[in-house]
Amino acid sequence: MSLLPIFLKLANRKCLLVGAGNVALDKITSLLTTGLSLRVIAPEARAEIQQLALEDKLEWIERRFEPFDLDGNFLVIAATDSSQVNAAIYQGCVERNIPCNSVDDIPNCDFFFGSVISRGNLQIAISTSGESPAVAQRLRREIDAQLPADLGKWLGHLGELRREILSTHPRSDDRKSLLHQIVQRQVCESAACPSRLMALAPLVDKRGTVSLVGAGPGDPDLLTVKALRLIQTAGVILHDELVPQAILELASPTAEILNVGKRCGAKTITQDEINALMIEHARANRNVVRLKSGDPLIFGRAAEEIASLREAGVDFQVVPGITSAFAAAAAIGCSLTDRHSASNVTFSTGHHAQSHNHSPLPEIEDTTRVVYMPGRDLSLLAEEWLQQGLPPDFPCAVVSHAGQPGEQIQYATLAELGILVPLPAPSLLIAGWTVRNAAAAVQSGAAVDQITA
Repeated sequence: MSLLPIFLKLANRKCLLVGAGNVALDKITSLLTTGLSLRVIAPEARAEIQQLALEDKLEWIERRFEPFDLDGNFLVIAATDSSQVNAAIYQGCVERNIPCNSVDDIPNCDFFFGSVISRGNLQIAISTSGESPAVAQRLRREIDAQLPADLGKWLGHLGELRREILSTHPRSDDRKSLLHQIVQRQVCESAACPSRLMALAPLVDKRGTVSLVGAGPGDPDLLTVKALRLIQTAGVILHDELVPQAILELASPTAEILNVGKRCGAKTITQDEINALMIEHARANRNVVRLKSGDPLIFGRAAEEIASLREAGVDFQVVPGITSAFAAAAAIGCSLTDRHSASNVTFSTGHHAQSHNHSPLPEIEDTTRVVYMPGRDLSLLAEEWLQQGLPPDFPCAVVSHAGQPGEQIQYATLAELGILVPLPAPSLLIAGWTVRNAAAAVQSGAAVDQITA
C-alpha cells in the first residue's frame, strides 16, 4: 500500500463522526485540536461527548445515521460498533468523493490517523498503514522521549528568524545555505542572540570556513553529533576514498561532493591540489568539510592541510572522529590497555614518507602496538619485530573494515603473521599481550562481547 503523508488544514471545515463510544471519543480528542466543525451522530453518547456538546465544542445529533448525513462534509469518520454500518458509510463516501476513515477496518479507509508527537507547531506523525497501530504508538513514545520539551518554543523563534532572513536577504545560494545553518544553532528571542546577529549580518561579510572532520571507522552511527551536523550543512565535501557511501548520503542534496582520495599508491590528486581546493571554496564563502576516515589527526596529513589553511588566512576547525584502532579493538573485544599486561599503546603506519628516515620502533615490553595500513605482506614486519626481541607467540589480530558490515578478523601469533591470507583493505594490525584473551575466546568458541561507541 502506497500512502502520501500530508498535513491538512481543517479549521472551520465540516467533519462528520458516526458513533459516540470509546473509539469515537479517542478520535474526537485529536479532531477538535484542528479547529474543524464537528458533528457527531449516534443514538447514545458517552458522558464526555455529551459534555463537549453542551460546551458547543461539537454538535451531537441523537439518532441513528442516515445516508443524507454525509452530504456537505469534508471528512467522515465511521466509529460505530457495527461493521455493516461502517461499510455502508464508507461506500456512501466513495459515491460522494468524500475521504473516509473506518476505524480498525483497513479495506474501508481512504486515510489513516497517525500516531502524533507534538511540540508547538512541530508535528511528527507515524503510520503503519493500519497494519499495527501498537507499533506506531511504541515508536511515538520512543521519539517523544528523545525530543526536548522546549522544542516548540525554539521552533517559534526559528520561524521568526527565518522570516527576517527572507525579508532582508535576496534569493541566492548563500541565503539557502544560511537557512540550513541556523537550524543547527540555538535561537532565542533576544535581539543580542548570537544566531540572530550571525543570520542578519550582510551576506557579503560572511566568510567560508573549513572543517577537518573525522568520519570514524565507517558506521554512520559512530559519527559524532558535531560531525553529522557539519556533513548535513556543508556546501562542499572533500572526502577520502575510504569514507563509505552511507556517510556521504547524509549530506545535503545541494552539497558539492568531491572524492579527493588517494588509495593504494594510486594518486588522482596531489596534496597541494587538495589544499588549493579547500582554500578556493572557503574564499568563495562556502563551508567546506574535509572528510577523513577515522580521526583526521591520525595519519591523515592534517598537519599539512592545517599549515596551508593558516598560511592562506582561512578559518578552520578540527572535529575528532573515532579512529579505526578503537573500532578494531572493539571488534575483537579487546582493551588496548590492560593493567595486567599493557600500560602503553603505540600507533604507527606501514606507509612512510619517502623523504624521511625511519626511526626505530619504541620499546614494547608492556605496550600494545597498533599499525595502520600494514600492507598485504606482513612477513617483513613480523621479521623486524622478531629481531627486536618480541617472542614468536606475541599475540596479533588483523582487522579489515573495522566497524563496517564487511568486517573480518584474523588472529595469529607473531610467528604466524607472515603466512596469513591478506584481508581486504583497509586493514589494521593490533599486537600485544592484551590481544591474547580475545584470541583465546574465539579459539575456544566463547562469544566475544561487541563494544559499540
